[in-house]
This record gives sequence, C-alpha cells and structure tokens, in this order.
Amino acid sequence: MSEPFRFFHVHVARVVDLTPSFRRVTFTGEDLDHFADPGWDQRIKLVLPAPRSGYRHLPEGGSWYSRWLSLEEQDRPPIRTYTTRAVRRGPTGTEVDVDVVLHGPTGPAGRWVEAARPGSRAVLLGPDTGFEGVPGGVDFVPPEITERLLLGGDETAAPAISRILEDLSPTARGIAVVEVPVEADTPYLSSHPGIELRVLARNGGGHGDQLVAEVARAVAELCPTGTPQEVEEIDVDHDLLWEVPRTAKGGAALKRTSLYAWLAGEAGAVRTMRRHLVAERGLDRRAVAFMGYWRRGRAEG
Repeated sequence: MSEPFRFFHVHVARVVDLTPSFRRVTFTGEDLDHFADPGWDQRIKLVLPAPRSGYRHLPEGGSWYSRWLSLEEQDRPPIRTYTTRAVRRGPTGTEVDVDVVLHGPTGPAGRWVEAARPGSRAVLLGPDTGFEGVPGGVDFVPPEITERLLLGGDETAAPAISRILEDLSPTARGIAVVEVPVEADTPYLSSHPGIELRVLARNGGGHGDQLVAEVARAVAELCPTGTPQEVEEIDVDHDLLWEVPRTAKGGAALKRTSLYAWLAGEAGAVRTMRRHLVAERGLDRRAVAFMGYWRRGRAEG
C-alpha cells in the first residue's frame, strides 16, 4: 500500500501575477497524474533546492523526514507549506496551481518564487492517488449539518479560503473575512452566492487588527452568545496554535452546529480570535478550527 503523501518531481509551466501580492505558480510533471486532489484547504509542501546540492540528497520513502533532518544544512532542501489551489487533468498531462504571497526575496521561498521561471525545477510533497485512505492535510471539516459558516484569515489563508468557497455547495450560508495587504488584492478572492465576502485592505496598518475586529463583528451577526468556555492560553512564540476538531470518542466531534468557524493566519491574531470566539462568545470549540500558519518575525522551519 502506498504512503498517503509522496514526492512529485515537477517543473514550472507558468508564473502569473494575479494581484500585487499574489502570484500563481503552475507546476507540471510526468507523474502528477498520481497527485490526488481532495479539495478544500488541502495542505501540501513545496520542497526547494538545497543551497549546495539541489535535490541530490533529498531522501525518499516512508522514513524520509528523519533522514531529511539529519542532513547538513547546506544539503537539506528547505520545505514550505502551501495550499493546492487547483489541479487540472488534460490530454497533455496534469497541472497543479499553487498561489503564493509575495513578500520579497527575504527567505528561501521568497527567493525561489522571485526567480521561478518556466522550466524551473521543484518538488511537491502531496497526496497520492494510490493511497486508499484519507491522506490528511484537510482542516476544513464542518459537521454534516452546518447552518452557517465563518471563514477568516489573512493573505496567507486567502488561497485556502478561495478554494473552500469554490468547493462549497451553493446552498451554504455565512461570512468570509479576509485581510489582504492592499486594496488591489481584493479581486483575488473567489465569490460564493451564499457567503458574504468582506475583504479588508491593510494598506500599511497593523497586521491582523482589522481581521480580528471584523471577525468579532461577524460572529455576533451569525449566532447568539453561548456559554463561555475555559480556553488554555498558548504561547505562540514557542508552541504551535493548531486546533482542528475532527472526531471524538464514539464518533464525529459534532453531527450538527449552528455555526462552524475556520480561522487561519498569523498566530498572534488567531490566538486573539480563538479567545474571543470560545472564551467570550461561548462557541462550542468542537465547531471551531484555529490554525496559526505563521508567527510574525519567524520563518517556517
């Protein structure tokens, strides 16, 4: 039986700037026909060439991670997390779109994205169609019956939110709040007939300030105040803030909810939203997914 995720050796087919802050990199490769597409907010990894040796020492197989960790830094290919934005299968092969936020050449991913051109080599770590179970990496898991949805995030969550909006049933209802760097990024977001989209342009303001305030307004519109719940504080400077309820003993975490919230982005802002929704508004934490994608001033690593 195959592993749920495996490496796909690919090259860049196209690079398109969608807005001032969002760039789409389209990958193609001979074995992408086996790249699975569960949809929603499917997390994948972009593996970048090592500074000294490219992909020469990239380990393969089920125990690749421990061997990757043991590599010397100059021979260890950097790994960054993205969302599968789209997968297209056609007579000439399969293409995978990955949308990235342009931050400038400040790290391995930023430098690679700035330099990427058609033909540039890369490696994707993604779900394998040969795996018969659920591969993992999808964190949008609302209960079977969900009356309203609240989606919230900054620009790092915008690709996932756009894909979720495209995959939702037309009958879904709710609010999506997205904070982006500038007004001209607004067209990046997908639309949905039943989800009100509120795009907030930061325009040099504090990261997450508008997002936190607008999510608080949205949740007040979508559901009444419940019973506040105790929520443990997480030191986002040292610990990962990632809480995605999927199952509970005896079955699904919840069968039905009046509101399901999916919130992602900078960990400090996500922590504040988590505290407000659970500890102050009293949302059932089994119906709230929180993901601190990144921490200000720290690179993914």
